Amino acid sequence: MKSIFKWTVTVVAYFFVVLFVYAAASKIFDFENFQVQLAQSPLLSAYAGFISYAVIILELGIAGILLFPKTRKVGLNASFGLMVAFTVYIYLILNHSDFVPCSCGGILEKMDWTQHLVFNIACVLLAITAIVFIEKERAIHFRRTAAMSSLILVVSGGGMVALFLSSEHMMKKENNFTRRFPHHPILEDQSFDLKVNSYYFVGSHGNDVYLGNPSAPFRILKIDGPFLKTDTIDLVPSTEHHFQNLRYQVQNDYLYAYDGSVPVIYASHLDSLKYPLREISSKDAFFDQLVPVSPTQFMMRVEDKPSQKTALATLTLGKPHQVRINSSVLTEKADGGFDADGQLLYDAELGDCFYLFYYRNQILKINNSLKLVGRMKTIDTVTTAHLKIKILTDGRKKMIAPPLLVNRNMTIHQGLIFNESNLVGKHESQEMWKKNTVVDVYTTTPAGYWGSIYVQNRGKNKMSQMLVTDTYFYMMSGNEIIRYRCAQTLTDHFMYGRSRKPISE
Repeated sequence: MKSIFKWTVTVVAYFFVVLFVYAAASKIFDFENFQVQLAQSPLLSAYAGFISYAVIILELGIAGILLFPKTRKVGLNASFGLMVAFTVYIYLILNHSDFVPCSCGGILEKMDWTQHLVFNIACVLLAITAIVFIEKERAIHFRRTAAMSSLILVVSGGGMVALFLSSEHMMKKENNFTRRFPHHPILEDQSFDLKVNSYYFVGSHGNDVYLGNPSAPFRILKIDGPFLKTDTIDLVPSTEHHFQNLRYQVQNDYLYAYDGSVPVIYASHLDSLKYPLREISSKDAFFDQLVPVSPTQFMMRVEDKPSQKTALATLTLGKPHQVRINSSVLTEKADGGFDADGQLLYDAELGDCFYLFYYRNQILKINNSLKLVGRMKTIDTVTTAHLKIKILTDGRKKMIAPPLLVNRNMTIHQGLIFNESNLVGKHESQEMWKKNTVVDVYTTTPAGYWGSIYVQNRGKNKMSQMLVTDTYFYMMSGNEIIRYRCAQTLTDHFMYGRSRKPISE
């Protein structure tokens, strides 16, 4: 019987030697990819750098210890602990992660995550069997073996859970600029050749997408749901002005037309576009960005002349129209407004307004009284805008060097902010950045980082704009508009069912 015990222990020990050496060698020969895979893990992203080295060292170290009979018991206990950790990791992936990533490489490359779990459980049982056999051969009492194995189980499994909880906190609250990429959050569905590259997104209604074109300021284009047919809509403002930058925006059932340099705002129901656009505001406030909060209220970005700062303002229609300005919500600096440059976003479904900065990693949540009610951060570490500004002899302020662009292009939908980042994160492939645009996704309630998306370039053309609906992610690249279907891993995070609230709440 002792010979059977000894033979079994030897076979199990050499099985783990082969397993760990092969696994470690696979990681070493493709180390950069291994680090990237860990960085994209929904559980261990924050510790990808440390863990990528620690796992290889542990696997090779345990394999070495298992080769010698005198240290084989220590090696089997270590094998048991490591396989418990791997098993708990896969269990957490399958049951408690925001998404299930691609299968890992190496010896288990062809297995899905459930098969990985079964394989790992079998390895745990093999290790504990070998430990029991080696203890029986040495006539050690079973209680001592059970106590030691239980301790290893608790320490190893509990350590993995602690790493998971700590990593989740760091990724969502204290991110150290490590991105993770969920598996296929968007899938290409349709594309449409617009013939020219000057279109911009006006918005969507139902399954239709509306586009504007500065070169044809009195015309918009509607693309139908099947992405097969376009309809050109000619628009006529009800009043005449010297327009310089007439833009359009679709929100709920209305089309809004505006030019902040006049300044003027029009509004018409989407079913009434054959009639002249109705003027609802004129000469109330000059602005360069506008979002309709309701048919009678608008939030705008303006230049506050007294303070010479970029500021936010609200326009409330009534008798009389009321304009309120807050010059301190975006910046306390009087630098010509460069530090405050960014994009005003309004989540029409949830009634939330946000301002995302171009040159620093801040997102502000603002209510319709222009009060700051919340702060978020993008995952990069640029907290202060890197600007070089010179004051000219006439008092004007100019940037004398290109600024560090952090965030390039943004949109918002159903509680998710989509932000095109301009900065490479840790453990990311330069080759992937050459072929794709990276879009980081943030949840607004609760505030945090969800994950990132690679949006593939179309030949030499990168993504220039994006629009998100309940079902689709749209982007423009060169002359094309491309539609992607949002996967459930993404749409599950849209905040369906929440009643629409005014942003003052």
